[in-house]
Amino acid sequence: MKNFEDGQPVAAPDRGSPMKFPGAPYLLAASYFDGYIDETARAAKSVGAAALDRAAAILLEAHTRGGRVYSCGNGGSAAIANHLQCDHMKNVRISTDLVARVVSLSANVEVMTAIANDFGYEHVFVNQLQWHAQPGDVLMAISSSGRSANIIRALSWARDHGVRTIALTGFDGGEARRLADVSIHVDTANYGIIEDLHQVIMHALAQYIRQSRMTADVILASVF
Repeated sequence: MKNFEDGQPVAAPDRGSPMKFPGAPYLLAASYFDGYIDETARAAKSVGAAALDRAAAILLEAHTRGGRVYSCGNGGSAAIANHLQCDHMKNVRISTDLVARVVSLSANVEVMTAIANDFGYEHVFVNQLQWHAQPGDVLMAISSSGRSANIIRALSWARDHGVRTIALTGFDGGEARRLADVSIHVDTANYGIIEDLHQVIMHALAQYIRQSRMTADVILASVF
């Protein structure tokens, strides 16, 4: 383990653990921002290229044949799941032949609270999948820790019922990283940086899929 000073990121005590940021106090907000950006850039480089390509192929196939994509997450990850629904449904179809059918399982507070109240919060996503999902659909689960019980239940049910799964994780990835068909992992131990990069990944996948069905001239004339 490295000694930390001047707020620089440091390796966590266990070998192979994600980097910890901050490693010490910062005196200036501007210096903290510089360190935050440096760690964000380093963590971005940890994202596996093969996982991104596999996730894009799964999503594009679903959008092409009219399959449904379900997204879910808690807290900040819920906001990303909801944003994913917006960008994949509205933006992917602009100047393409794709019609994305995306449902955020985190968006309906009435349904979520009814399930949580009657059955427990760990069931809020899996119950919705049981009602709606079909074999060949896709679940995109977003969890910084990869350990949330409701995320694990949803991924486990999806795996057992022919729903393909993509997990966006951070820290050590938890059980979600091991359960998903495709794990897009951000190797850092800072919630803000993980969520920032999950949002970037979500946008990049949506934009990549959109441009894959556009000509060079249309791409040049378009706003992304």
